[in-house]
Amino acid sequence: MAARGHVQDPNDRRLRPIYDYLDNGNNKMAIQQADKLLKKHKDLHCAKVLKAIGLQRTGKQDEAFTLAQEVATLEPTDDNSLQALTILYREMHRPELVTKLYEAAVKKVPLSEEYHSHLFMAYARVGEYKKMQQAGMALYKIVPKNPYYFWSVMSLVMQAISAQDEKLAQTMFLPLAERMVEKMVKEEKIEAEAEVQLYFMILERLGKCEEALEVIRGPLGEKLTSELQSRESKCMMLYQRLQRWPEGNALASKLLLKNPDDWQFYSCYFDSLFHLIDQSWTEEGEGFHLAMTFVEDRIKAEDQKETRQLRGPYLGRLELIHRLRERGCPEEAQLGEPWDLMTQYFSQFGDKPCCITDLKLYLHLMPPEQHLKFIRGLGEAVPLGGESEEEGGSVFPEDTKALQRHLCVCQLSRALGLHHALSPEGKLRVIRDLKAHYHHGLKFGEESMAWQGIGLLQEGLSHSPSNAQFKLLLLLLYCHLGAFEPVVDLYSSLDAKHVQHDTIGYLLTRYAEPLGQFAAASQSCNFTLRFFHSNQKDTSEYIIQAYKYGAFEKIPEFIALRSRLNQSLHFAQVRTERMLLDLFLEADIVLSLEESVKSMSLTPEEDDIPWDTLRDNRDLTVLTSWDPRDRWEHRRASMEEECLWLRMRSLTLRLLAALTALGRAHQQQNSLGSENGVGDKASVAARLFSQLEQALQSAACLSEKRSQYPFLGPPSTRLAAALACGSCQCQTSALQLTVHLQELETMGLDESTELQTRICNTFKSLVIQLQEMSNKCNGDLLEMKDSRLKTQPSLLENLVFFLETMSVVLWVASQCAKVIRPLKASLQKKKKKKKDTNTATPAVVCGFQVLTGGLQEVLSQVLEHIKTQELGLTALKLASLTLEPHTQEEESFIRAGMDKVHSSYLRSLQELGDLLKRRAETLKTLKI
Repeated sequence: MAARGHVQDPNDRRLRPIYDYLDNGNNKMAIQQADKLLKKHKDLHCAKVLKAIGLQRTGKQDEAFTLAQEVATLEPTDDNSLQALTILYREMHRPELVTKLYEAAVKKVPLSEEYHSHLFMAYARVGEYKKMQQAGMALYKIVPKNPYYFWSVMSLVMQAISAQDEKLAQTMFLPLAERMVEKMVKEEKIEAEAEVQLYFMILERLGKCEEALEVIRGPLGEKLTSELQSRESKCMMLYQRLQRWPEGNALASKLLLKNPDDWQFYSCYFDSLFHLIDQSWTEEGEGFHLAMTFVEDRIKAEDQKETRQLRGPYLGRLELIHRLRERGCPEEAQLGEPWDLMTQYFSQFGDKPCCITDLKLYLHLMPPEQHLKFIRGLGEAVPLGGESEEEGGSVFPEDTKALQRHLCVCQLSRALGLHHALSPEGKLRVIRDLKAHYHHGLKFGEESMAWQGIGLLQEGLSHSPSNAQFKLLLLLLYCHLGAFEPVVDLYSSLDAKHVQHDTIGYLLTRYAEPLGQFAAASQSCNFTLRFFHSNQKDTSEYIIQAYKYGAFEKIPEFIALRSRLNQSLHFAQVRTERMLLDLFLEADIVLSLEESVKSMSLTPEEDDIPWDTLRDNRDLTVLTSWDPRDRWEHRRASMEEECLWLRMRSLTLRLLAALTALGRAHQQQNSLGSENGVGDKASVAARLFSQLEQALQSAACLSEKRSQYPFLGPPSTRLAAALACGSCQCQTSALQLTVHLQELETMGLDESTELQTRICNTFKSLVIQLQEMSNKCNGDLLEMKDSRLKTQPSLLENLVFFLETMSVVLWVASQCAKVIRPLKASLQKKKKKKKDTNTATPAVVCGFQVLTGGLQEVLSQVLEHIKTQELGLTALKLASLTLEPHTQEEESFIRAGMDKVHSSYLRSLQELGDLLKRRAETLKTLKI
């Protein structure tokens, strides 16, 4: 903000100290300086706006907005005020106000290029494409520069892209954009590559491939120079769309002769050739022979090179075999045996990390009976190195190239399923062998298995502190052991950037709250939501930059990115879990439930999750896996489970909001004597409860058929554990009282005997269910047995479910008290008037007292259990544990991992204990 250019206006000199204070984050001094200046110069509008910025940044949003509007209504035209107001409105997330600001400025100064340009960019921030088109043309009329004209053209294209009616896009917006560009072409005014790219984009969207091809092959195509082989790639794409296979095949051949390592053109070459064969342009046998000759010639040329060969031709041969086999052509045998060709490929490129990813695509060409022969053949083709006297004569690599080849063989063995077919003893032998190879390689650069895995990965990180795979695997292992504390630092060290908060953020947010780390869960949710909320603002800025620099083809991509993030499953999950977490941490502790819900602007009637367009943006391949293909596909099942769990959490949240809405409606009814509001809220609650019951039934069905995901697969949701411990069922029973309470409110205590009996039965059922949940929390989280350290992380998750469920039951109980209290008072008044001597207490009142007494007892039991666990963990002496047969260095890493798990468990128990104690305090206030 301080970079204001050369100071000419005396006002700039006066404003300079305020800019400096704001730039340095000293907002209070900026406000004071602005006040001083305004006393001397009351009409200095910019000083008012800068004061408003200071107020906004110190949390006084309302004062800031009022002050800003005072200036905005005066419709300023000085650059300082306009720029300051723009900054303020951006910080307020009110970009639509910037458009009004510059609309007024343009009316007053109609020939200003700068203000017209700012107006266009303001429209771009809010996606007003029609107004952008008009603003672009107005700007071009004032200053006839090509970029301004093409801003208007691109705005037309964006209207077509965003139009709901595809017909309107094809018949009006795109043809108009095409005519506008053709006018410039005829007048020979096309100057820049971006303008040609935009013309191509319009023709492509109109489906005018012939015209687009003429543009690319003509003089305009010569301007496409920023990307390597841009013209050729576009021509190839158009040939394929037009099904002009002869030209496509000729171009692919030409480009492959020029660069035999360009993989995209191998695909184009084979596609076009097979289409020519299918359309009888050439004899089948002759066509196949032509393809085989072409590939073999490329390979011969590579074999004759003295320098290192390129991979493309060799992979092209395997791709050709794959395609010929798909068509059932016997000619594939002429190219050779796939296992032999892959062995040759390994001998040439096995020391490169890309070898495994290349060959993995073609492993299906070998029958299962050849798998073992192939793996043995690799070792014979390229020896790994000499034997070691240690480790029972194991063969160890002599250099980094041999090490990489050995790694590739191990990866291929796993991808072929050979590791999975081993007996448990065989698998342990492989593990020992791999550990020995890892330790050897360092010179170049059951539950006990989990502890050994942590020790090995910790050791790996000490040698390779930047290795992301080590960190990710450690993160997963700690989470599976129920320890979240070390995960925070591990994830932080990954230094996830931008969209990675959406693609890999699930690794962090999935485990924080379920493992009892509520403070860390709150931080991780806030961190993730900050990224998503800044997405709208950031994307607008990207779009503006794309217009400024003529990168028109990127604008639809930025719009798609914004849409992708807004529809993200992870975004919906984190937003919902963040609100529930706030309620569990604060509702009826720091603030009342009603105040908490109000502060979230949460309304039970509105469901802001885009269920029909939810996208699973998770990167499930972030953990490198060499498992066979049949162990990869779990995304669809995982997405179904994630959506169902999200629906249940969202409905629970909205039912809690409905609970507070009913409370407000009761107060309004008592004061105004109207029942309309109560009826409306009750119908919403009944509808939401019906949806929750349906979701619970679906969850029960899904849980029965649910399969276990592999360790490196997607993490399972909390759904199965929530059902197993009874949390979902207990919360649903509690939330059903929301509907019963409304009926009781309507009927009164003297005419609702049957309803009161139902409510009392629910009260008793809640105590029983919570007692059962409490029983499932019993057991030791961490214990030493027979010189082994045993963990039960499921107990920790059960304690968290108990806390959540107890919170929901207490909120409902609090609402019950608010409903029953006035009804009881009203009944007593009636009895006094009628001089009724019947002193029997209504059933629902007795039932409520039984509920609160039962809740206190269960809560005391769980608090005592947590205290016992804390004392047990504190007294646990991990140093006395014997770890054999490990070296001293290995032991140190394993013990470090054990200490982290121990520390994490203690913190989780402390946070759980503190929250449950607070809930116990609120329970004491529940009286009628």
